[in-house]
Amino acid sequence: MNDSTRRKDAVSGNGSNRDVRYHKRDFWREENLKFVKPHFRLEKAARIINRTAGGKECDLLDVGCGPATLRHFLDKNIHYYGIDIAIHNPGPNMIETDFVENPIKFREKRFGIVIAQGFFEYVGAFQSQKFAEVRDLLTADGIFIVSYWNFGHRKTNISAPVSNIQPLNDFRNSLACYFNIDQSFPASHNWKHGMPSRKLVKAANMRVSMNIPLISPILGVEYFFICSLNSSST
Repeated sequence: MNDSTRRKDAVSGNGSNRDVRYHKRDFWREENLKFVKPHFRLEKAARIINRTAGGKECDLLDVGCGPATLRHFLDKNIHYYGIDIAIHNPGPNMIETDFVENPIKFREKRFGIVIAQGFFEYVGAFQSQKFAEVRDLLTADGIFIVSYWNFGHRKTNISAPVSNIQPLNDFRNSLACYFNIDQSFPASHNWKHGMPSRKLVKAANMRVSMNIPLISPILGVEYFFICSLNSSST
C-alpha cells in the first residue's frame, strides 16, 4: 500500500454531479471502531446469511468489513473472509486495501456469498465498477447481499463521509444491470433515520423482512437486496 492510502485527509474526485471526497485509511481506522460492538443491521445481516447458507459449507467475503464483527454471528459452516481499507486484526483471511485505488478481490478466490453492508454509500462515482467487481467474485450459484440507505426517508440523516447519495430506485436500477434482484426489503422501519435502539422495536424489526405499502418508502431506514447472477453474468 502506498503512502497516499495512509493519509488521514480525504481525496477529492469528480462524481456524476458534484465533487466527491473519499476518506482514507486513517479516517476509517478510527471510524470503524464505532462498529466493534454489534449493531442492529449487522445482526440482521447475519440472520440473512445463515438462512441463505442453509447449513452448507460456504465461503463468504465481507466487503468493507471494518473490525470484522460479523464473523462472530455466523454459523460454523460459513468460512469468513474480510476486506477493508483499515484492518484492525490482520490474518490470512483478511486483506487491507483501498477500494478507490484498487479492485474488490481476494487473491483469485471466488465466494458463495458476498456481503456489502454500509459500503456503497461511500463509493462515490465508483458504484458501477464495484458492482462489476463483486459480480466477478461470485461462484455461478453465488449470492450477493447488499444494503443501501433510503435517502427518501422522512427524516434523512446524512453523515459527512457519505459520497454516494441517490434515490433508492436509482440504486436498485443500477444494481439490476449486474444482478438479478431476488428480494429487497427494509432492514428496519424507524421514525428517525437510524437503526432502532429500543428493545421491542428492535425485536419486531428483526423478524420483519417485507415491504409495507405506503410505510416502507418513508420509514424504511435502509434496504437489503438479495441478488444472484443474471444470465449475462454467467
